[in-house]
Amino acid sequence: MDGLLLSAAAGVAFLHTIMGPDHYLPFLMLAAARKWSWTRTLAVAGICGLGHVAGSLLLGVAGLAIGASVANVDQIQAWRGDWAAWLLVAFGFAYAMWGLRIALRNKRDLQAHRHMGHVHIHQHASEPHGHDDTNGDTLTFWMLLLVFVLGPCEPLVPLFILPASRGLWDLALLTAVVFSVVTLVTMLSLTALGMAGLERLSFRWTEKWGHALAGVAVATSGLVVILFEL
Repeated sequence: MDGLLLSAAAGVAFLHTIMGPDHYLPFLMLAAARKWSWTRTLAVAGICGLGHVAGSLLLGVAGLAIGASVANVDQIQAWRGDWAAWLLVAFGFAYAMWGLRIALRNKRDLQAHRHMGHVHIHQHASEPHGHDDTNGDTLTFWMLLLVFVLGPCEPLVPLFILPASRGLWDLALLTAVVFSVVTLVTMLSLTALGMAGLERLSFRWTEKWGHALAGVAVATSGLVVILFEL
């Protein structure tokens, strides 16, 4: 039983992650729009992935503590999943509207920037130079983390509760670890592959609309999860 359960946990975690575009697409699009480095992108994806599995695991433990059935915990998970998906849609839509506003204000590719206490204007077609948009990156990170903490790993709960309810806590914890590790590795691998692919493509013509397009992609990934119940 142990080997079968662990194999099932690994297989389900892999399929659950790869079939859900919300597990990697938001990181790729926001990284492209915000010019994140590989290190920052993978760090954000990893932390959000940890929050994703930890939220469901804590719910499973809480359900066992109060004697809730698997069906009741799954119902709560489904409710969390709906809210998380809609929150992803709302975040994507708001980000797209902000990106659209920024793009429309930058007429003739001229944009005013406040940088280190000074305001200056430059053309986007000119040589790139850095702007440390720390506040925007921080807000984006916390919004993504909130979405992923609220977004459940539905398959993890029954896989964890099955052995735990029989007192096999060592097997339950090992199952949770296997599921979590496979989920994180898959998320990071897909994100890295996507980053590598984006580097080979030229999106210079979309640079002006990068934030708006990223928001649309994030919102779309949330809608896909809702429509196909992923």
